[in-house]
Amino acid sequence: MRDEGIGSWPARRARSSPERTAIVHGERSFTYAELHERVNRLAAALRRLGVRRGDRVAYLGANHPALLETLFAAGTLGAVFVPLNTRLAVPELAYMLDDSGARVLVYGAERAEEATALARRPDPRTLVTVGGSAPAGHEAYEELIASAPVDPVDEPVGLDDTCMIMYTSGTTGRPKGAELTHGNITWNCVNVLIDVDVTADEVTLVSAPLFHTAALNMTCLPTLLKGGRVVVEPGFDPERALALFATERISWMFGVPAMFDALTAHPGWADADLSSLRVLMAGGAPVSESTIAAYQERGLTFLQGYGMTETAPGVLMLGAADSVRKAGTAGRPSLFTDVRIVRPDLTDADPGEPGEIVVRGPNVMRGYWGRPDDTARAHTADGWFRTGDVATGDPEGFVTIVDRAKDMIISGGENIYPAEVESVLHDHPDVLECAVIGVPDERWGEVGRAVVVPRPGTAPTEKDLLAHVEGRLARYKIPKSVVFTDALPRNATGKLRKADLRRDHGTP
Repeated sequence: MRDEGIGSWPARRARSSPERTAIVHGERSFTYAELHERVNRLAAALRRLGVRRGDRVAYLGANHPALLETLFAAGTLGAVFVPLNTRLAVPELAYMLDDSGARVLVYGAERAEEATALARRPDPRTLVTVGGSAPAGHEAYEELIASAPVDPVDEPVGLDDTCMIMYTSGTTGRPKGAELTHGNITWNCVNVLIDVDVTADEVTLVSAPLFHTAALNMTCLPTLLKGGRVVVEPGFDPERALALFATERISWMFGVPAMFDALTAHPGWADADLSSLRVLMAGGAPVSESTIAAYQERGLTFLQGYGMTETAPGVLMLGAADSVRKAGTAGRPSLFTDVRIVRPDLTDADPGEPGEIVVRGPNVMRGYWGRPDDTARAHTADGWFRTGDVATGDPEGFVTIVDRAKDMIISGGENIYPAEVESVLHDHPDVLECAVIGVPDERWGEVGRAVVVPRPGTAPTEKDLLAHVEGRLARYKIPKSVVFTDALPRNATGKLRKADLRRDHGTP
């Protein structure tokens, strides 16, 4: 086999464990042998559509086996997979298609309206629809697979070849495409297999969006590499997730904190069968102490981690052995990833001293697609990737994420990290969600403002919440005002859109 990339994984798994179930999606399931055959046929179909080495193949749609098949088939050809955020508007999607130069767009039938709008653009592009009937001029996914030969392509693909372009969240400015190689993805998966002790009997619930690096690269692909089973859901629904824990005997789940909070808030939480759950992995934002406590009461602990699209994405992981003792930290660096916390002059910060996280390792991206200047700015002269995130380290090497450097509030010369304040506010029983932003102040330059979503059936006041914070934080860290709202703006991966918060609630 000349293919060393991740496109070869279905073939290698079919060789070693063909009978094992690889993917479950609703009432359908595929063994590794069946997945291998479908990937071979799809690769042949894409080649017939003109896809060659280095060409980009985009995917737009809810979580579905076709997304994974398209990823593997593109990899088999030496082509590049481009997953697209389903919550974006047509102009934003068009930007990503144009920026990546994708020549094929595979899309779920539920995205037919966006695909049709994208098809009107002047650049020629082949569109392939998954599910339903294909509109005129579009190809039907299942018909392509059924009519294509099953013979393997066996294109020589190396670990240094580009595997995918994953666009950053774009919470500020235009999204940038992180160019991830087959080696980046493979080494990230190796780190996960070690950090999580993934087993061949793993049953992984994949309900976070697969266009997001955490769901795809931290849980789904490591499970398939190990020969486990992934239960692919089109999206996250707490009631459905609680049911699947029992019926599918789910052992591993990734989610952002908002997803885990939704589970505990559901009426079925108290009686849910959680006996099969082995690993709960949280990322995307710090997990509050109250959320951690709710799961510890059920005998479950989080493996909290830290990462980003540009690092494929794993950087830090809090392992099971320390998950209670060091709860709230993001853990230690993964085995094959190096991490430092540095001052502005790039010297190492002392334990407990806030500094920027910089990362180096085989999982760090090649660069930003088509943006050499941005790539250069994101790296130090000696090759460390600058994350822009602020953290502290303790004497044992455990890292606590403080905040995004750009979200830091400077009030009267003192640095305020919103995540620290948010964690204390979140402990109030009437607070469902909260975020802290800086607002202009004539005396201090900037002060904190808390934006709070109350729990249903409660009516906390500004006085209540500020009294709750009093004595738990230094006075300069306490927000000077509180506003209430029905929901916090989030992007498709669950991250807060603080730019939207500042726009809507940032005036004095």
